[in-house]
Amino acid sequence: MKKIVAEIDNLKDKIIEIRRHIHMYPDLSGEEKPTRDYVKTIIEGEGIKDIKIFDNHYGMVVDLKIDENLPTIAFRADMDALPIQEENKVPYKSRKDGIMHACGHDGHTAILTGFLIACNRHKEKLPFNIRGIFQHKEEVMDGGSEDLIRDGALDKVSAIFGLHMYPYLKTGEIGYKYGEMMASADMFEIEIFGKIAHGARPHEGVDAILTASMVVNSINHIVSRKIDPLHPAVISFGTIEGGKAANIICDHVKLSGTVRTLNDKVRQNIKEMMEEAVAGICRSMGARYNFNYFFGNPELVNDKDMVDVVIKAAKKVVTPVDLKLPVMGGEDFANYLKIVKGAFFRLGCCNELKETCYPQHHPRFDIDEDSLIIGAKIFANILKVLK
Repeated sequence: MKKIVAEIDNLKDKIIEIRRHIHMYPDLSGEEKPTRDYVKTIIEGEGIKDIKIFDNHYGMVVDLKIDENLPTIAFRADMDALPIQEENKVPYKSRKDGIMHACGHDGHTAILTGFLIACNRHKEKLPFNIRGIFQHKEEVMDGGSEDLIRDGALDKVSAIFGLHMYPYLKTGEIGYKYGEMMASADMFEIEIFGKIAHGARPHEGVDAILTASMVVNSINHIVSRKIDPLHPAVISFGTIEGGKAANIICDHVKLSGTVRTLNDKVRQNIKEMMEEAVAGICRSMGARYNFNYFFGNPELVNDKDMVDVVIKAAKKVVTPVDLKLPVMGGEDFANYLKIVKGAFFRLGCCNELKETCYPQHHPRFDIDEDSLIIGAKIFANILKVLK
């Protein structure tokens, strides 16, 4: 792997160039064709021919096949950006109004592209077949991992690895976590239907706003009173819409929110508890309701042995940090780990001198580009450790 690692050093300027281009021209979830085609052109220019694109989405799978008898190791990068107006004053600032890479996916894509180029230039040194999975739609509910899995992205894959930029760790650190690392991420919508009336004669109507307020209050007690405190769970309301005028009893309210858990049984039970609360309150108030619950990404559970591989690979480059506790954010890399053993890790990108310590999804989020080379080298060292 020494030649591949050395090649990654040689590719530093190229990797940064790739990242900056993607940052300047971000694509929202489900609109990643320009980013995909840009990366595809670069990879084809390196003489890599085994590239799969798809008719039904903008994901891409790139294979470096060494020997059909060797295992295939996969590495994944996500490509989509966010509907956020960038506030950074940098030469590579987003050229698209209201869209920016505020989560680091531009960096993930540049890392994987550079890693594949380095591997291809020294194919004779590879102990495995390598697969690069460039994923669309990570930032939305119907994440792109399921599309790629259906289209065979994990066929013949023995292990899979992914990383994510992390401004809560310094450049030169990576964060690892055994077992449950991130929560499942579900969404819900509740509609409450009452009866309109004049605000001076509330007894003639059914107040959907009052009913909704009772629903919010009741559901917010589920976690504190009905869930084992040893099993973390979060229920958050994000929107509430209703009402036509100050002097009219509202007859329709719509609420939406998210649910995060680290235990599948708790996840199933919360859905039932929520609907029971809605049904009971609406019945007592004389209102009707619709309750829709959407199961999103499952909890992300790392394989112990694969985490050990990441730690050993990282120690050759940086300092591994045990994150110890999971976070309640969601990540659809979890779907890959339901099928193939693997590990997901955090790549530190915080450098106060470069002002790259803003949190993800912040309009001033940016990364220390030195972290790009670190990420690519860790991918290369993973191959060495697995060998």
